[in-house]
Amino acid sequence: KILLILGFLSTLAVIALIAVAVTQNKPLPRNIKYGIVLDAGSSHTNLYVYEWPAEKENDTGVVQQVEVCKVEGPGISGYSHATEKAGPSLAQCLRQAEEVIPSKQHQETPVYLGATAGMRLLSLENKSAADKVLSSVEKTLRSAPFNFQGARIISGQEEGAYGWITINYLLGSFKQVSGWTKLLHSLKSISETSGALDLGGASTQITFVPNELSSESPENLLYFRLYGKDYLVYTHSFLCYGKDQALQQKLARDLQASTSNSSLLDSCFHQGYQRTINISDLFKNPCTSAKKKQFPFSQLYIQGEGDYQKCRRNIQKLFNKTNCPYSSCSFNGIYLPPLQGDFGAFSAFYFVMNFLNLTSEQSPIALDKVASAIESFCARPWHEVKAAYHQIKEKYLSEYCFSGAYILSLLENGYEFTEKNWQRIHFLGKIGSSDAGWTLGYMLNLTNMIPAEEPAVPPLSHGSYVGLMVLCSLVLVSVLLFAWLLFHKPKCLQKGIV
Repeated sequence: KILLILGFLSTLAVIALIAVAVTQNKPLPRNIKYGIVLDAGSSHTNLYVYEWPAEKENDTGVVQQVEVCKVEGPGISGYSHATEKAGPSLAQCLRQAEEVIPSKQHQETPVYLGATAGMRLLSLENKSAADKVLSSVEKTLRSAPFNFQGARIISGQEEGAYGWITINYLLGSFKQVSGWTKLLHSLKSISETSGALDLGGASTQITFVPNELSSESPENLLYFRLYGKDYLVYTHSFLCYGKDQALQQKLARDLQASTSNSSLLDSCFHQGYQRTINISDLFKNPCTSAKKKQFPFSQLYIQGEGDYQKCRRNIQKLFNKTNCPYSSCSFNGIYLPPLQGDFGAFSAFYFVMNFLNLTSEQSPIALDKVASAIESFCARPWHEVKAAYHQIKEKYLSEYCFSGAYILSLLENGYEFTEKNWQRIHFLGKIGSSDAGWTLGYMLNLTNMIPAEEPAVPPLSHGSYVGLMVLCSLVLVSVLLFAWLLFHKPKCLQKGIV
């Protein structure tokens, strides 16, 4: 009987030890949340899917991009004459998001749409059409299986600020580091953040933390709290100074200066390039409508000249530097504190400069070399450029000369970057697996509003686990010790016990 009892107890103790160890050390479920942000820009819309662990870090979720989908067709502002088609244009990318996000989490996944400068302009030009476009978009987003949270036009200030958050989040500026990691960051102060330069089709933004606080132009200052730290950020958005609208502005100005001739020789297009545009299209939006006057012709015939220096001189007329009511300005009388630190330049800044092979981080290119490279590209005849880049759409290819010259004018003449601090600009397309842009910053800010969940924890606390393991081990050792003593006693005593 004693042998049976000892055998039973030892078996029980072994089973208990194994069961507690297996249960306690079973892999914990990944508690992942998802979010969707649609960037409705002036030329196209992108859908981004982000994920983050439900357990948050200092009240801001650790968010990363897991999917991007480019919506077919123009930006939603391009549907102003067929507003009912704006929403359905997003359907394909929404279906793609459904495949990426687990179906059981569809209903809890928030979806937001932020429309930028294209819709800001449409709202100024035709408020009714803009409202109808947003209504169509909202209808489509509500019909998707996700948790619709809003579709709205975000301000230029928000766009700039969220872009700044994205850049600094991806570069690790918000995280405190110590030990060996600190040595790796020795070239850059841990508390230092990078500025953000964003260029779209209809607007451009500059955002950074100024070195000194100033009471000048408080409307350009924003406060943020991220990862337990406070930030005071300068930001300004220049509507009508995105690359597409800047070209429209330049053409409108050139046309006004011409002698009422329907033919225009344009220094910012390649020699041999030709384009015909409708006068009504050129003056239809708020960026150029103030320059409108009557012309004795309905179309403008443009011929390329390929003269970079002349192109730069014409572009510089877009920046009014004569009046500055503050201690320092960028252009058009807008306050700009002294430039501070490194800058990440993304969106069209990156796409144009990358096309021109001017984005190398391994050996940054000096400002005079950048200007020479763009001048050389502009000087190439159109037939040669077209043959070399036949895979690129003609509209985009024809405008790289202007866009390159415009970017240098904006950075050098508008924001006053110089040969000295030019190499502090880093042209960024992606950082890791995430695109540089405002949407990730938007998602990061929004996760502050999403309640944190309790992290998945083992069934037992560490103390209870250790206690149970010790108890089961003691029982097993005691049983084995008793059994050993029993079998090693003198035979006479064993007979007596039996």
